[in-house]
Amino acid sequence: MTEDRSIAASEADPLTFEQLRSIDMGPYLYFVPSSLGILSVFDDLKYDRADADMLSPAMRQHAIKTLGRLGFRQKSGTVLEHRGSATRCLIPKFHALGASPFDITRYTARGERDFYLLTPTQTACAFVDTSPLDEAVAQIGALVARQPINLYRLMDYLERKPAHKDFMKAIGHLKYLQRMAVESEPLRRRRALG
Repeated sequence: MTEDRSIAASEADPLTFEQLRSIDMGPYLYFVPSSLGILSVFDDLKYDRADADMLSPAMRQHAIKTLGRLGFRQKSGTVLEHRGSATRCLIPKFHALGASPFDITRYTARGERDFYLLTPTQTACAFVDTSPLDEAVAQIGALVARQPINLYRLMDYLERKPAHKDFMKAIGHLKYLQRMAVESEPLRRRRALG
């Protein structure tokens, strides 16, 4: 009952990022606690280096259904808008099979009240590109405790720029954190959405 009232209230009032972050969206969605404006959708526990990094139809539908209960309505295939405010969820288009997860938001401009819907690996790439090394490692460490990422794919797309070279040194630490998270509850029993 309490959850229904908080959802109903959020439909009528303007919605802020702080309010979105405070709503428990379940184990498959994680509103990243940063100014990046990212809602990450759980993908899987294990990855292959060659896995395509994109939202599956099941991941998209789960996010759309959950956001729909919060007052978001789909305006187009890539935009959901909240009825009571100008807050929008942007689903960047996947452009090519071999595209870098670092480029997913390159062609989708985000407004002040917008947030992206991304895979955990794409979310980690956003931290690498926008945060100082220590902060990026801390944020990605918190992310992998909830939603494992494809560290090998991320490594394959690191560029020769200084921030990416510095980040490469933290990969071993993140692999350890992710392995511990995947072997523990609650992640150990979680299944992919599809």
